[in-house]
Amino acid sequence: MPDPTTPTGRVVVVTGTSTGVGKTIATAALAVRSLADGSVVVVKPVQTGVGPGSQDPGDAEVVHTLTGCAVQEFTALDDPLAPDTAARLRGVRIPRVAEHADRIKVLAQFHDTVLVEGAGGLLVRLDTDGGTLLDLAALLAPSVVVDVVVVVAAGLGTLNHTELTVNAVRARGLEPAGLVVGSWPAAPGLAEQCNLEDLPRVTGLRLLAVIPEGAGALATADFRQAAPGWFTPAAG
Repeated sequence: MPDPTTPTGRVVVVTGTSTGVGKTIATAALAVRSLADGSVVVVKPVQTGVGPGSQDPGDAEVVHTLTGCAVQEFTALDDPLAPDTAARLRGVRIPRVAEHADRIKVLAQFHDTVLVEGAGGLLVRLDTDGGTLLDLAALLAPSVVVDVVVVVAAGLGTLNHTELTVNAVRARGLEPAGLVVGSWPAAPGLAEQCNLEDLPRVTGLRLLAVIPEGAGALATADFRQAAPGWFTPAAG
């Protein structure tokens, strides 16, 4: 008889080549697409910059607004800094990456897909012990099906940043599931057009989706209707 405590859902870890490349909107689009495969929950292990007076909603709230999917924010910190820096600045304890992994494994027992959005880039410290999103993915991989999706910029510099991120994932024995262009300009220039071909070529990864700029401003119904069309046929 199967062990009822064994996670049966898959975990999709969404990272980016840097901050501001469109991870949150990409996570929302992936959530909509994953609904075709069953129940979905989106997790933000650590959210920063949500202290008193902040005018910006947290990433989990943005995803929920766009998709209607269930979301969980494990830890919230006041200052808009890297999580470990924000925690040290205020002298507060935040959970270790291993604690996040345990909670995500439980969620994977009850959901078909658990989407986990990182903070900033792949190696940003999520705790004050040096734990990163890459460490989180590696901790989950032995007991859960883990896909790592890398969200990338469209313009100049993206090839270098993307290769560095992909190589870091592979160095831990994980193979990324593919790339998502987080914000495709309405009027792409030569660099963007070339990068659309070069990103898969230099990384050996599929281009899963190209998300148009401004997608985060769509109403929930419009976002849910449009999101599946942003994925390439090769994404399956």
